[in-house]
Amino acid sequence: MKLEPRPLYAIGTVARLTGLKPDTLRVWERRYGLGASHRSRTGRRQYTQADLEHMQLVATLVNSGVRIGEISACSGKTLEIMVRGPGDTKGEVQERKPRVLVIGPTMCRWLDEHQGCLTHVTANLARVSLAEARDALAGADAPDLLVIGCERLGMAQVRQVEELAAALHAGRTLVAYTSSTQRSLAALARADTGTTAFPPDSGFLAFELARLAAELASRRGSTHLGELVNGRPRQLSSAELAAASAVVPGSDVIDPARLAALVNGLAGLEEDIAAGAVGDWSDAAVQACAYAYAGQARWLMERALQIVMRPE
Repeated sequence: MKLEPRPLYAIGTVARLTGLKPDTLRVWERRYGLGASHRSRTGRRQYTQADLEHMQLVATLVNSGVRIGEISACSGKTLEIMVRGPGDTKGEVQERKPRVLVIGPTMCRWLDEHQGCLTHVTANLARVSLAEARDALAGADAPDLLVIGCERLGMAQVRQVEELAAALHAGRTLVAYTSSTQRSLAALARADTGTTAFPPDSGFLAFELARLAAELASRRGSTHLGELVNGRPRQLSSAELAAASAVVPGSDVIDPARLAALVNGLAGLEEDIAAGAVGDWSDAAVQACAYAYAGQARWLMERALQIVMRPE
């Protein structure tokens, strides 16, 4: 069966997240085949997470002076190496995003309204019932996390969950149920299968996905939040910030030194949040949000400083 990729982004959202104009994205798609790999039923462009990350790399290189025609046919791994620079040996190959497979019409409909939970993972939706899933998904890639929506969770469904997880070689399994028995919940707990009532708490699901990313990152040697959560890249070097800090205030309303101080302060806040410890999933969700917002604020202040220092 055909799986539905998630999350999906409209062209306006991709334009905002890449700093590119929607017209530029349309032209690049028409001329170079870059852009959205998905279309809605009405024909609207829809960018997958992989599409967005690819366009962010392209935008970074174009903003640094590289011509779009020189990189339009490059793979994501090649673009990642070009962005990092030849002297940076850390993570030269773009790290794989966690793969999540979601099964069940009700669970898929819920995620259609809560796509934010799926940020920074490669997710696919399968709108089939648990009973039909094993045959329908034969040959599918092994997911790091299998999320199953199940209205009634009894012992028959427990066996189906276990058989499906084994057939798909799932790393971990999470079952969202509408009704259940204590016996079935105990059986899944013994099999180390996670369970939650439907509809799931969005914070809980976000934590489960963050934990999944942490498990994958830990095998690559990552140790703190800053390495587990995708943050905004730095746009200004230390030398550029030092130069802005040294500008003597004049008659201009906007003082570059104040903007540079804001950038440095927000960058320090990002580092502090990333290095902090958390006690439970609720704390982890709050900390991840704070890290993301601090990074967004620092990125915006850097853009403002760039405009002030290079108004042309």
